[in-house]
Amino acid sequence: MATVILVRHGRTTANATGLLAGRAVGVSLDQIGRDQAALTGDRLAAVPLVGVVSSPLERCQQTAQLILDRQVGMPYAPVDPDLTECDYGRWQGRTLSDLATEDLWPVVQSQPSAVVFPGGESMAAMQARSVAAIRRHDAAFEAEYGPGAVWVAVSHGDIIKSILADALGMHLDLFQRINVGPASVSIVRYGASRPSVYATNTDAGDLSWLSNVIHSDDAPVGGGAGKKAP
Repeated sequence: MATVILVRHGRTTANATGLLAGRAVGVSLDQIGRDQAALTGDRLAAVPLVGVVSSPLERCQQTAQLILDRQVGMPYAPVDPDLTECDYGRWQGRTLSDLATEDLWPVVQSQPSAVVFPGGESMAAMQARSVAAIRRHDAAFEAEYGPGAVWVAVSHGDIIKSILADALGMHLDLFQRINVGPASVSIVRYGASRPSVYATNTDAGDLSWLSNVIHSDDAPVGGGAGKKAP
């Protein structure tokens, strides 16, 4: 299959103040977030992307544009509502410090599969829609561009953590073990037999090797020789 680069949006004004923005409109990248997203765009400039798919929320579209600005040509750039932030319902707009006093908070930490946010979405439904969206786009990009296709999905922290948990074969209840920082890059390739996770939560380093990925569904016994030089 193709290779998907999962990018979280850069830091926002809400992130900086400890606010759970959720799906609120008008939440933008702050200056640090713009710098983070620009650096991610610089890292990806060496990779010829076939598409950049984004959550419809402003912070993700801003991050996606900073990636697109550094690409040669104009990759396919749709917006997909299935990659939008979790619907946190009545938790949206509240501070994390306030939410930490709620009875539901420890359940979110230890048993996310049982969580349904009041007036909002369950975390299981969040994972199901986002994983299905990633696999749908991945199959479409491979069908059009071949198994060497590399594309980007710009989304949110809990969304990307849930996608990575699925790719790693982890139960959703373990997904809080995964960290996904602002503008970080995680890399997954879906094969016929299993997904392969190449990286999680990186914010530095050369990515040009993605243009030379050796495509095999078999895991190298012993670990293999590593990345092929560009």
